[in-house]
Amino acid sequence: MQQKREKFTVRASIKKVFSGYPLTEEEARQVMEDITSGNATPAQIAGILTALSMRGESVPVLTGFARVMRQKATAIKKPEGKKVVDTCGTGGDTSGTFNISTIAALVAAGSGVTIAKHGNRSVTSRCGSADVLEALGVNVAACPDVASEALERIGISFLFAPRLHSSMKHAVPVRAELGIRTVFNILGPLSNPAKADFHLLGVYSNEIREKVAQVLVNLGVQRAMVVHGIDGLDEITLTGKTWVSEINNGWIKNYAFDPHDYGLNYCSPEELKGGDLRINAEIALAILKGEKGPKRDVVLLNAAAAIYLAGAAEDFSGAVQKARESIDEGHALNKLNELVRISCGAPLMPPAARGSF
Repeated sequence: MQQKREKFTVRASIKKVFSGYPLTEEEARQVMEDITSGNATPAQIAGILTALSMRGESVPVLTGFARVMRQKATAIKKPEGKKVVDTCGTGGDTSGTFNISTIAALVAAGSGVTIAKHGNRSVTSRCGSADVLEALGVNVAACPDVASEALERIGISFLFAPRLHSSMKHAVPVRAELGIRTVFNILGPLSNPAKADFHLLGVYSNEIREKVAQVLVNLGVQRAMVVHGIDGLDEITLTGKTWVSEINNGWIKNYAFDPHDYGLNYCSPEELKGGDLRINAEIALAILKGEKGPKRDVVLLNAAAAIYLAGAAEDFSGAVQKARESIDEGHALNKLNELVRISCGAPLMPPAARGSF
């Protein structure tokens, strides 16, 4: 008679990690099952998060945790026959920039790419993606059916993490009390509820870039760019080069990306700074309405990456041009207008009536 394997507990995981041994993917999966099911105490959750942070998150742990998060997320239906891109990053780079990836998502959507933008309110920055979109009029906490409808009808949706990852409620207060960066800072971008096909994923540290790329491969993601700017940004930066791990059907290619190769000049870190919620919303509108400068240029690069990953341009240069046209022809601003209306339950306007926010 075959002996039943004993369940691996959170308590056992803490002991194992503190003893200097790594968790396997299956052990990590069982730990995450306990955390998300409410079977782990706050002290146990704090213990394993602290232990993993001290050791450094491994590919098996990230993969095991992410599989459970993806499985337990409220599913957002993808449009039939469409490939979906997410521009969600880890945050936590403490740079004080404006909301680059959020505006880039609107610009990419304006070029015809289907975008499922996963995000949350501010954790380490002054203004998160949910905060700025809400300030611009978007109902970020719209129900899952509305999020699915937006993806289908207008080609962009905001996926509000707390609404769609309810199983994480047991870990949220523990994370807040710990006040340190944990594995959950990395898991959000790996757990898109629409199961995005392609990812532009910025990370807060170059040390985890290749690990995160390998996790995406393990999760079956077809194409992705995992990026970290030389200045520390969790975006493709404009102050210098960006380190990239690009995934293409299971293969990972590491290289340095240079804005100069696409006709864009470097800028200073100060030129990419944002501010409080009001200022960041004003910056977003200014870019979408065509204001030129370094802030627009860094958005162009990140929007172009999403366009490139989706295969909507022949090459990256072509993707940059499509991003320019999305702004200059008013398509990106129209996407914001449409997202505001559909998320708030208002009827969409006919094309001729759009364009004035």
